[in-house]
Amino acid sequence: MAENGSRRRHSLVGPIILIALGALLLLSNFYPDIAFWPILARYWPLILIFLGLGKLWDYYWGGRQTEQGMERGVSGVAIALAILLALFIVAVVHGGRHGARRDTGAWWGWRGNEWGRWGPYYGNELHDTKAVELQGAKSVSAHIEMPAGELDLSGGSSRLLDADFHYDPYEGTPWVHYTVVGNQGQLYVEQGGGQVGHFGHTHNDWSLRLGGDVPLDLKLEMGAGRNTLRLDGLNVERLELQMGAGEMNLYLAGLRAKHFEGTIEGGAGQARIHLPKDIGTRIHASGGIGAIKAPGLLRDGDAYVNEAYGKTAATIELNVSGGVGEIDLIQEQ
Repeated sequence: MAENGSRRRHSLVGPIILIALGALLLLSNFYPDIAFWPILARYWPLILIFLGLGKLWDYYWGGRQTEQGMERGVSGVAIALAILLALFIVAVVHGGRHGARRDTGAWWGWRGNEWGRWGPYYGNELHDTKAVELQGAKSVSAHIEMPAGELDLSGGSSRLLDADFHYDPYEGTPWVHYTVVGNQGQLYVEQGGGQVGHFGHTHNDWSLRLGGDVPLDLKLEMGAGRNTLRLDGLNVERLELQMGAGEMNLYLAGLRAKHFEGTIEGGAGQARIHLPKDIGTRIHASGGIGAIKAPGLLRDGDAYVNEAYGKTAATIELNVSGGVGEIDLIQEQ
């Protein structure tokens, strides 16, 4: 009880957060194709904006009520969060109802660096393919940047790259650019031109197959989503990976390079790293790392090594740092 005998008014922020979490889980059951977490990862600053608006409301309106001796009403923060939750649910449901694959003809917009009319357009999904030849390069540096979605990267191509994109135009159009200067090839795979403010159904799946016998330096900048990176059979010498939120599977067994160096930074979620048993391997983990599971590996200070480390001509050196939530180091049989 308060000193004046009135009942103490409790904050509604906590219940609203519980309602929001329950609503998201419920909507994920009704609309399993909607990518909730990539949407949340992109638009989470709206939470800060609405919280700020609610605080401003409480500061000005609540102060006036106190000066006039009036009882304070519902918190502005609670009202702001309730409005944001309602807008999000309406947008997601609207997007889910219109997310079915249907032929709507062509669409207008940016594709790569060009404005034009493109098609066919099936609801929220477009499909495109790209093929890149090696063009005589003796080594290649590849930079792949994907803001959100699902990436499947592997070897097996007869060219330098065979790319297959399924994407929502609201996410922007993936584009591929390749140049050769001297004996050095430069490959870029990126996505741009997305529309800000779109909620609901999104679809962004990339399948990239690399090939060629030349040494490859690979840099990947990944957003929220699920990534499967199969480097077996490729001549990757260096890997630089910046993780986003989500899940990653990295397969290093079957690498053809005599020496491999890799770094993994940032991210939140789970990283599974599949390692060969017959190649010397050393994994160094530092920073805000969560749980590390390394069955069959030996501790060497802050690093983990296998029994073949220091005994083979080829070696794998991998540094993991940043906010990776959980790391599983798995030795392949």
